[in-house]
Amino acid sequence: FFQAEDGIRDSSVTGVQTCALPILAGALRAETLETLATADQSRGWEAVGRLNFGDQGFCTASLVTSDIVLTAAHCLYDKVTGARVPVDRIEFQAGLRYGRAEAYRGIRRVVVHPDYVYERAERVDRIGADLALLELDRPVRNGNVQPFRTQIRVREGQNVQVVSYAKDRSEAASREGDCRVLTRDADILVLSCSVDFGSSGAPVFVERGGELRIVSVISAKATWGGRRVALAAVMEGELDRLIEEFARTPAFAPVGKSVRPTQVQTTASD
Repeated sequence: FFQAEDGIRDSSVTGVQTCALPILAGALRAETLETLATADQSRGWEAVGRLNFGDQGFCTASLVTSDIVLTAAHCLYDKVTGARVPVDRIEFQAGLRYGRAEAYRGIRRVVVHPDYVYERAERVDRIGADLALLELDRPVRNGNVQPFRTQIRVREGQNVQVVSYAKDRSEAASREGDCRVLTRDADILVLSCSVDFGSSGAPVFVERGGELRIVSVISAKATWGGRRVALAAVMEGELDRLIEEFARTPAFAPVGKSVRPTQVQTTASD
């Protein structure tokens, strides 16, 4: 459980009950989801991809530069042993659609938020730091795949979109274009979005000036006020801390020249 912080007392998020997405089940509100089944439907969303962990499942991730993807930190741990997934078992498939991706890339660097602790990942107080950056082994130089910029501020009541893969829609991403921020505190966003296995790490978008920007990633599903909701980290300040941690962390192998983490573009917006 977590308590409302200053600034949201009129819409307290007290009473959320949650578990991390890898151990959740339940029906989706499928009627709200659009499967990105064709090239036309997928256009503009190709930088969202499936993050595979060998035969241990998958999450969703999205490009924020040509060689850095953003996802949820808990995706990077073995849910049985609690150990970090070996980097050589992770592959990012940009824009995967029915067996074909725009790009396939291995991973050379994995950095989780410095405050994230996997143990008892289902606890709500872990969600505010459930963020990770992964550096690809090679940049994605496909003109169809354009990384998304990030935006660190989002307000209660704001409309958002989520694009994700999940257990019953693992071969093509689905978009929910009509959900919103029900409430928030200093650490967590409560969203009216449909999520399921595999949705962890999925980008949460807002539209600003005709441009889609990532404001968070999906961390868990929960119940709040008797309804099913999705939970995501508030990135205000936390993304900057993650970028600083990325800058301090060496890559696993000296493969070429990486994009500097400061090139992850963040924008504050009220």
